[in-house]
Amino acid sequence: MPQNTRFQVPLPVNEPVYSYAPGSPERAELTATLAALSGAPIDMPMIIGGREVRTSRVLEIRCPHRLSQIVGYSYAADEAVAQAAVEAALTARAEWAAAAWEERAALFLRAADLLATKYRATLNAATMLGTSKTCHQAEIDAACELADFWRFNPYYMAEIYADQPYSPRGTLNWMDYRPLEGFVVAVTPFNFVSIAGNLPTAPALMGNTVVWKPARQAVLSAHFIMRILMEAGLPPGVINLVTGAGAAVVPPLVQHPELAGVHFTGSTAVFADMWNRIGGALLQYRTFPRLVGETGGKDFVVAHVSADLDALATALVRGAFEYSGQKCSAASRAYIPDTLWPDLADRLLSMCARIKMGDVADFSNFMGAVIDAEAFDKIKGYIDYARATAGFSILFGGGCDKREGFFIEPTVVLSEDPRSKLMVEEIFGPVLTIFVYPEREYEATLRLCDETSPYGLTGAVFARDRAAIARASELLRQAAGNFYINDKPTGAVVGQQPFGGSRASGTNDKAGSRINLLRWTSPRAIKENFLPPADFVYPYMG
Repeated sequence: MPQNTRFQVPLPVNEPVYSYAPGSPERAELTATLAALSGAPIDMPMIIGGREVRTSRVLEIRCPHRLSQIVGYSYAADEAVAQAAVEAALTARAEWAAAAWEERAALFLRAADLLATKYRATLNAATMLGTSKTCHQAEIDAACELADFWRFNPYYMAEIYADQPYSPRGTLNWMDYRPLEGFVVAVTPFNFVSIAGNLPTAPALMGNTVVWKPARQAVLSAHFIMRILMEAGLPPGVINLVTGAGAAVVPPLVQHPELAGVHFTGSTAVFADMWNRIGGALLQYRTFPRLVGETGGKDFVVAHVSADLDALATALVRGAFEYSGQKCSAASRAYIPDTLWPDLADRLLSMCARIKMGDVADFSNFMGAVIDAEAFDKIKGYIDYARATAGFSILFGGGCDKREGFFIEPTVVLSEDPRSKLMVEEIFGPVLTIFVYPEREYEATLRLCDETSPYGLTGAVFARDRAAIARASELLRQAAGNFYINDKPTGAVVGQQPFGGSRASGTNDKAGSRINLLRWTSPRAIKENFLPPADFVYPYMG
């Protein structure tokens, strides 16, 4: 990289979403790649210090929608492996922190182009096989959103570095955006490959070194993300991939005295436990660790009597049932005025009846399976509870079958109580619970929506009445970090809707924005005095 130049990060644009329509070249390529990856199980070693690491404990990775198929083998790390990953990160830290920021930017821009071209079908297919996403859900997540993170983040990094203080005559002031002192732990979820790829790479972009622990159900996609990064030129030890059970790997990582930060997406309970562990031992760390987390959600849709019924029904179906409701932003509870409910119910249940569910390799399916047996049993428990409890009516679905895969039908439940179990608790599956309210009580229902759930991630209002929209935006201001007007509460796009929530939904550090990247820096203010005084005496002393 030339030194006497001002490096200009290309202006990022969102990666185009391919349609995968019948006869399209991308559909043919993805179909062939699915067959190739299904041909034989893939060996997926950990990567520590740039080297492959295997242990004696081998873990099978099976397709959630086709339990007979083993797609790969991963390895369970123990405390010794976790410590080796920390040492590799600390060894790589000095050189990586000193690297020119332009080189770091170029690496991730290169990774984005590799993903969008050479590895697009591969990562999409791995996402489909490993986590049972349809081709469309894989495309918008694994290919497009992750490429967006890797293109927009360098642009935001350049903006951060360009944000410098004022220098009056006689002085020069500047801000040195240092990496954190120590290493960062990234703990990533199964449900979004883009999040799994962004959580370790955002701190790394800012000069930090990382130990990455992906969800055990998403190791297949993590394996290919590491391949992309290494091909893009990622130096050994900058990101270290460790796999296995979180309970065995994460505690020794977050208890290490050189821990500088945690980048987390997962359950509220796990993040709270991690926070408690770190908070209870603050004096053992070199620096106060940065804790950045995006956790649970009980996301809402509130309809006003002026809502467009077709748009509302479509948003409920897509928002609640895409990817089997396994999105932290999925529509899980809805508040519908009584005067709209009969007509909306006809549209909603008619759409649900057209949903096809099955193997995601069949592109006609709208839904695949839920991720594993634990998720299946939890979601089924809520459906069984609704079936057995007064005050609930299952209007559609409710069927659960795990003989060939972990399949749960799209389920619509009517609740008479707006504070019932299904209206309050996060289910993380294809269950939409609806409360019908008296039309005249719109404002009271907005307050009810705000007070009902401990979460504050996403939400939506549907109305054509501008006063109703304004009132919802005001009363629900703290209820959702991402708020949608006449749109489903899912589908945030990097560079357009920075994502994150507060309350029990996390620290709201907005992935896909400068806000998140700033968390991985420790700024140093520097002043140079061109004309320093030569005597201590001030004029007032005369």
